[in-house]
Amino acid sequence: MAGMKGLKKQRRIQVILVTAVALVLATGIIGYGMRDGINLFRSPSQVLEEPPKPNEVFRVGGLVEEGSLIRGAGEAITFNVTDGGATIPVSFTGIVPDLFEEGQGTVATGRMVEGVFVASEILAKHDETYMPKEVVDALKEQGVYQDPTASGGS
Repeated sequence: MAGMKGLKKQRRIQVILVTAVALVLATGIIGYGMRDGINLFRSPSQVLEEPPKPNEVFRVGGLVEEGSLIRGAGEAITFNVTDGGATIPVSFTGIVPDLFEEGQGTVATGRMVEGVFVASEILAKHDETYMPKEVVDALKEQGVYQDPTASGGS
């Protein structure tokens, strides 16, 4: 009879070990995913403070600087993204969203190439629900961001 009891105990230890390993893996994957998400988004100030690795793909967000938008040949455009503290030049070839315009929020995905952010995707962000909190906070710190829900005519 003692044999059966030992087997059960061994089985229980195996189950506990498998569960523990699964937990560690799950935590690692979630942590990795989160870390990736954090790395993915930067304000212009963060990009200048900690330059990204060569060919690192990430997102930069802020306001399209007034007077910086230049439409080139075909679908090529260049503009500056600013968070009020720092400004990064962006170049993009493709269709920009309808809402994309100077003085509006935007998030671009791409990588830095010789000091210019070469974007593969541009998103127009018109309100706080879309704009990453970090950008809103950075803009508020600089006193650039106006809350769309705040009353007061412009």
